[in-house]
Amino acid sequence: MKFSANLGFLWADRPLPDAIRAAKAAGFDAVELHWPYETDAAEVKAALDETGLPCLGLNTRRGETNGLCALPGKEAEAWAAIDEAIVYARAIGAGAVHAMAGFAQGMAAEATFCDALRYACDAAPDLMILIEPLNRYDAPGYFLTTTGQALKLIDAVKKPNLKLMFDCYHVQIMEGDLTRRFESLRHAVGHVQFAGVPARGRPDEGEIAFDRLLPALGWDGPLGAEYKPGGDTDATLGWLDGYRAL
Repeated sequence: MKFSANLGFLWADRPLPDAIRAAKAAGFDAVELHWPYETDAAEVKAALDETGLPCLGLNTRRGETNGLCALPGKEAEAWAAIDEAIVYARAIGAGAVHAMAGFAQGMAAEATFCDALRYACDAAPDLMILIEPLNRYDAPGYFLTTTGQALKLIDAVKKPNLKLMFDCYHVQIMEGDLTRRFESLRHAVGHVQFAGVPARGRPDEGEIAFDRLLPALGWDGPLGAEYKPGGDTDATLGWLDGYRAL
């Protein structure tokens, strides 16, 4: 199996180019980013070129509302954030943009989100646009919370480059039954992430046996390690070599 280091959490105490180099040294096959906008894209691209690691994707800005794309009345800001993410993604060669919905509820929010997703998909047909359900405990009030809701949005928007970010951590907390659920959604999935449940720590701790689950998913791309190391990242990587060999 292949793995991607999510540098929003892993080596977050280092400048982003150094975190990319650390991911390479640790044996990861790719990286993914949260909000890299304070780092010049040219510096990130140089580190990616130096290491040979692909960048799988990045998020739109979260602001104070955990995203903007589903907030009625914030359309101009949301679309500007989408534009910013697309420009940055293209500059570093990233393959996807995660359009963050934000704290919102109701039909108006759903319509606003769908409009933003259509805009993003049309503005970047060369990129994958991802949406990710977040659990209601970590992100109370977030618009998108379940895979069923995400699939409804994907069906409504009807764009081939709109896909689901299947985060095992969030899906386990909200819905469970990960293996069957993933299989039923495989056609809509664009990326897979994981972390230990319930603490969002290293994947070999917690209630999910990722050493059995991840091979069972049969995902061909790099799996995104998006966990909170709670200290020195290198000290938490005892799982990596064993999982890569599965």
